[in-house]
Amino acid sequence: MKSIKVGLLGIGTVGAGTFNVLKRNQEEITRRAGRGIEIAMVADLNVERAKELTNGTCVVVNDANVVVNNPDIDIVIELIGGYGIAKELVLKAIANGKHVVTANKALLATHGNEIFKAAQEKGVMVAFEAAVAGGIPIIKALREGLTANRIQWIAGIINGTTNFILSEMRDKGLDFDTVLKEAQRLGYAEADPTFDIEGVDAAHKATIMSAIAFGMPVQFDKAHVEGITKLEAVDIRYAEQLGYRIKLLGITKRTAKGIELRVHPTLIPSKRLIANVEGAMNAVLVHGDAVGATLYYGKGAGAEPTASAVIADLVDITRLATADPEHRVPYLAFQPHAMSDTPILPMAEITTSYYLRMQVADQPGVLADVTRILADATISIDAMLQKEPAEGEIQTDIIMLTHQTQEKNVIAAIAKIEALATVVGNVTKIRMEELS
Repeated sequence: MKSIKVGLLGIGTVGAGTFNVLKRNQEEITRRAGRGIEIAMVADLNVERAKELTNGTCVVVNDANVVVNNPDIDIVIELIGGYGIAKELVLKAIANGKHVVTANKALLATHGNEIFKAAQEKGVMVAFEAAVAGGIPIIKALREGLTANRIQWIAGIINGTTNFILSEMRDKGLDFDTVLKEAQRLGYAEADPTFDIEGVDAAHKATIMSAIAFGMPVQFDKAHVEGITKLEAVDIRYAEQLGYRIKLLGITKRTAKGIELRVHPTLIPSKRLIANVEGAMNAVLVHGDAVGATLYYGKGAGAEPTASAVIADLVDITRLATADPEHRVPYLAFQPHAMSDTPILPMAEITTSYYLRMQVADQPGVLADVTRILADATISIDAMLQKEPAEGEIQTDIIMLTHQTQEKNVIAAIAKIEALATVVGNVTKIRMEELS
């Protein structure tokens, strides 16, 4: 049987990793796929570098349109990134009857519905294991391995840059800006780290997982997105004293009222496995009604870990290329005609617990005023930490952990607490998840 011909768009870090792993493990991959998988064309603006990386083993061009329009190419791998030209090329490849493999979470989180609809109409596959959590096969787990389950919730550390920063802040007691500079120096953070540190990258990934878990369209515009730029070292230290660690989590939950879809810093009990995921590693915790909690851990980025996921998609498509399109695994796990219109809840309606830190005057009656406001808002206190003021200081920190309540209750209570004459500045609010 003749080899599957692949066109690679972009041979940067992941593209080069894909080329090298496919070449190195060609025999093993062929035995698994049932036929050879060959990168026949590469498109990259830096033609000379691309030729050097491929060592004359395939055709190299500087125009990706040449690849997507070539009738001999069976599968197109899109590793360009972004929303613009990448979307145009993916839709053109689909229109030309080619299967697509992509690692582009931003593209799928914002334009996935259009792309999947086009692919369904054309009878081709779109595979995207590499778009979420790098080398961790979380998409396959959600779409296939857990298909018997009614997924209850997912919580994931799905951005290595922010996890590295938070790990360093906790281990070394440094502030955010200092650790960010170190992360950039070490190559864990981009020169412009906005998508990572503001939570956008994690939200793209959480959006995709949510759609697969609950069988609904991708809806990135309805996700709550909050990064780590406002986190202070003091809160990481207090959290530790209370038995918690702070992680940037992508969370999606099924509730009676709708679906929660949110990314934000979160206190997690330090005894949880996911709380102990350090450095640039990723981990995703999935809770299904039949299987309970399952944890997926590994490298969320890097040339070869991501290439592992790209090539797994190539093998899947190769195995199923001749199958009836109606009998392939659906893009978002559920059959297209059976997608849900369950609403995504506004943030004010979500229910969780909270960490509250406030700086108050060191005088009688302050704590009574604060607890009265919380009680009036039907917020009960689970634990409290009151620090002794430093010598010569007239203010001190009070830290409270609440039981579960609605976000709107907490927002209203904080406004009243901040209005007290004995409370200095703003109240720090961080959400908490038990993940039990």
